[in-house]
Amino acid sequence: MASEPREGQLKASVLLCVAGVAALGFGAGMVHDSPRLVVLCGLAALPLMFRLWRCLDRLAMLRHPKPPEPKAVLSIEQQHLVDNALALETSLEHAPIALFRIDGAHGEGKVAPLNGNARKLVAPGRASDPAALYRQLAEEALERRTLIQFDTERGAERAMLAVSLLSLQGSAQRLAALMPVESELEAEALNAWRQLVHVLTHEIMNSLTPVASLSRTARDMLEDCREALPPDVGHDLVTALDAISRRADSLADFVTSYRSLSNVPAARPERILVAGLFERVRALVSPAWRSRGGEVQFSVEPGSLELVADPGQLEQALINLLKNAFEASAGVARGGARVSARLVRGGRLRIEVADDGPGVPPDLVKHIFTPFFTTKKQGGGIGLAMVRHLVHENGGTVRYARPVGAGARFIISF
Repeated sequence: MASEPREGQLKASVLLCVAGVAALGFGAGMVHDSPRLVVLCGLAALPLMFRLWRCLDRLAMLRHPKPPEPKAVLSIEQQHLVDNALALETSLEHAPIALFRIDGAHGEGKVAPLNGNARKLVAPGRASDPAALYRQLAEEALERRTLIQFDTERGAERAMLAVSLLSLQGSAQRLAALMPVESELEAEALNAWRQLVHVLTHEIMNSLTPVASLSRTARDMLEDCREALPPDVGHDLVTALDAISRRADSLADFVTSYRSLSNVPAARPERILVAGLFERVRALVSPAWRSRGGEVQFSVEPGSLELVADPGQLEQALINLLKNAFEASAGVARGGARVSARLVRGGRLRIEVADDGPGVPPDLVKHIFTPFFTTKKQGGGIGLAMVRHLVHENGGTVRYARPVGAGARFIISF
């Protein structure tokens, strides 16, 4: 048995300790006329006596082991309740919604996260002001579903909130269930806009094409019989038909640019090196910035960072954002832009584009990704809508984030 060698080792240790104590006792007796040596022998015997006591105690435990304490025996009903409680706790921990407990039946109360999604939501890198989110949850009415909005490090996000009243151990509490729906709402809005743009451009082009064709035909026919008309009438007719033709062609080009929003080809993702992607974008946009004394700075941390996406579509999205930044910072002396990529909490890739322009007024932020919306005198309002579409096609999201200082700041997350 395994205990037999161990028992033999303990017996040998006991004999050695006894022999050592006896030897020290004999030595103390021989030098009794020297008190100092007697004290030293006594001190030297203490560790041996402690070791002897430990060995004897272990020998006693080996020969007379303590019986194991009886385990508590649960009835079938009790075990069933325990199993159900453990299963429920596991389900809540991994539920696809964020659950929060709020003390009290109404009004403000202490708010605490209950599961993993709730803790992630208020962790660094997500909600920019957890205290403000807690206040918003505590003030929400009972038994009512509502759509709320809160600020995160990636920009404003919307979520569906439901608050229920419950009682635990005689104490009234509220359970708040928060389901982020920003990505789903974005997808639905994007699909709705694509369908609308497709229908509008199709109908406009169907009506516009014959107008342009007939105006050119009428102008050619008028040239052949212009001598038969009074000079002023012929001139006015030619001018009118020429204006109709030119405006029809211009409108056709305008509609074609919007048609591109609904006809973006499906993404063809591949593994790309982010640093290489940034180098290609730098080569395309840097000359224009340098020509007016500005600069675009690119940074990637770490340099080996990779992404699975369509390189052409992602390049176009970054070019559109930098084009907007270039136009926005036109009035800033030596105005520049910064493009950075890094991994953030949760292993997500974050690409940030910031500029030195005036930024976006707070009341316009919710409109900037809407097709046809623009604040420029010259512009069709398709640039940022195209950015959102391209990023979404590659499985990412794009937000306008609250700038740290001056300028605008867009965040692309994958």
